[in-house]
Amino acid sequence: MAAVRGVARLLSFSDLNKALRMIPFVDLQPEYEICREAIDGNIRHVLQKQQFIGGEMVDAFEREMAAYQNCEEIVSCGNGTDALFITLRALGIGSGDEVITSPCTAMPTAEAITLAGGRVVFADIQPGTYSLDPQRAAEAVTLRTRAIICVHLYGIPCDLDGMRQVAKDHGIYLVEDCAQAQGARWHGQRVGNLGDAACFSFFPSKPLGAFGDAGAMTAKDAAVRRRQRMFANHGRLTKFSHEIEGTNSRLDAIQAAVLRPKLALLDSRNALRQQAAAWYYEELDGVKGVIMPCIPHGAEAVWHIFPIRVHDRDGLQRHLKASGIESGLHYPLPLHMQPAYAYLRKGAGSFPEAERAFSEELSLPMFPAISREQVKEVCRAVRDFVSF
Repeated sequence: MAAVRGVARLLSFSDLNKALRMIPFVDLQPEYEICREAIDGNIRHVLQKQQFIGGEMVDAFEREMAAYQNCEEIVSCGNGTDALFITLRALGIGSGDEVITSPCTAMPTAEAITLAGGRVVFADIQPGTYSLDPQRAAEAVTLRTRAIICVHLYGIPCDLDGMRQVAKDHGIYLVEDCAQAQGARWHGQRVGNLGDAACFSFFPSKPLGAFGDAGAMTAKDAAVRRRQRMFANHGRLTKFSHEIEGTNSRLDAIQAAVLRPKLALLDSRNALRQQAAAWYYEELDGVKGVIMPCIPHGAEAVWHIFPIRVHDRDGLQRHLKASGIESGLHYPLPLHMQPAYAYLRKGAGSFPEAERAFSEELSLPMFPAISREQVKEVCRAVRDFVSF
C-alpha cells in the first residue's frame, strides 16, 4: 500500500510539473494582481454603499470611458450582445430591414440583428484578412438595407475608410462592433468613434475585461444615445416614466468597480499585447505553411487574439497540446454555415474567403503577461509541426 501511495505521489508531482510548464492560452491573474488594491477597494466601496445597480461607480466609469474614447457619452449596459441589439433598435432597425455584416465573427453580431427584428445579410471578407470587404458589402446593399455592422475581429481594425464610404454612398448607418478592439486605432483615431454608433464587450478575456458580463455603447447622434439609455433601462430615463418599451440591461456597479482601474491601464496592457504580436511576427516570418494576419494600412491592432492560418489546423492544435501549449479555436464555422442560418440558403461556397480563413485559423497564446521565451517556445512548436 505504501508503494502504491508512493507511485501516486510521483504521478501527482509529474502532473504538477507538466501543468507548471504549460503555456496557457490566456492568463488573467497577472492583470488582477496589478490592479488588486484598486479593484478590491472599489468593490468594498460598493458593498459599503449597498448601491449595486447604477449609481456613482457606474456614472464614474461612463465618464472615464467617454474621456478615453474622446466621445460625448458612453452608455453602459449588461453585455456586448445587448449593446448591439439595443443600438440597432435605437437606430430604428426593425421588421424587414436588412443589416449587412461579416460571416467571420461571433454569433452575437448576427443574432443581434434578428433580435432587433431585422434580417441578416452576409458579405465576404477581404482576402488575407478577417474583415468585411467594403466592395462585397457594397454589392450586398439593396433598397431594404439600413445598416452595416463592421467587426474589428481579434482586435484588428477593419478598413474603416472603405466601410464609411459604402455607408455614405448608400445613406445607411455604420455600426462598429468593437467587442474585441478596445483601444485599437484607425489612422490615429480610436475605433468606436468612426461610425454612426459603436458597441463594446467587457467579457473577462477581452482587452478591457470585467469579472463577468458587461458592455457599453455610444453613438454620434445625441438622440440615438438617449434611446440607447432608455431602452437599456425598461424604456425610461426617470424612475416612473416609461417613454417606450425597453429591456433590462444595466451595468452592475461591481463590474464598473472592476473596469475603472483596468481602463486606466488599458493602453499600457495593450502595448504588451502589441509587443507579443511583434514577437510572433518576428519568429514566424517567412515560415512556409503559416499565414499571419494582414493588417490594413493605418490600423493599430490591440491583439485580443493572435490568429494564424495553417492547412492542418486541427493537427497543429493537437501538436501544441502535446507540447504543453494551449491554443484557441474560436469559430470553426463561418456564420452562414451554422445551422441557425440555414434559412438564408447560403451554404458552402457562398463566401469562399470566409470559409477558407475559418477552416485554417488557430489562435495562439496571447495575453499581456506572456513572455518572449513563451512566444519562442510556441513558435518552435509551430515550426516543428509545419516542417514535419
